[in-house]
Amino acid sequence: MLWEFIATITAGVGAAGIALALRWLSHNKAPKWLIPVFAGVGMLAFQVQAEYSWYSHQRSLLPEGVKVVREIKEQNWYRPWSYVWPQTLRFMAVDTKNAADNQDYPGVKLVDLYFFQRRATARRVPQVIDCRHAARADFHPDLKIVAAGQALDADWVPLDEEAPLLIYLCNQ
Repeated sequence: MLWEFIATITAGVGAAGIALALRWLSHNKAPKWLIPVFAGVGMLAFQVQAEYSWYSHQRSLLPEGVKVVREIKEQNWYRPWSYVWPQTLRFMAVDTKNAADNQDYPGVKLVDLYFFQRRATARRVPQVIDCRHAARADFHPDLKIVAAGQALDADWVPLDEEAPLLIYLCNQ
């Protein structure tokens, strides 16, 4: 975050330098107020560019076998341009390469889900995916894995059959 702050200030100074050059080229006929306006627009433009490029940059850094299963696009009133082009400021990925099959229950896998958010540290959450019932649950020692054909208890969250999480893990 410190580097982004420094880059934002640098963008503002660079844009102000362009305004100073315009004043010099016009023999000081261009108004002085152009300097702070250019600085503000330069910093705002850099921040908007950084917000929109964050997701593609983070996605390019994911190791092999980690696949994005959900991206959350956001619109905010204080970012009016986001109503035209929504921003992806959060996404969820699954580590398919290191998914562990349960030997006692075929079709049940232990995986790591990663939650990424702009300006926050990524979080890893262990999950149990039941391909037979199309459901997921948070991993904990008391989790009950049900046999095929039995009803799921309250720990399990049903998933849509077309959910990318199921597609990446169960259709291999």
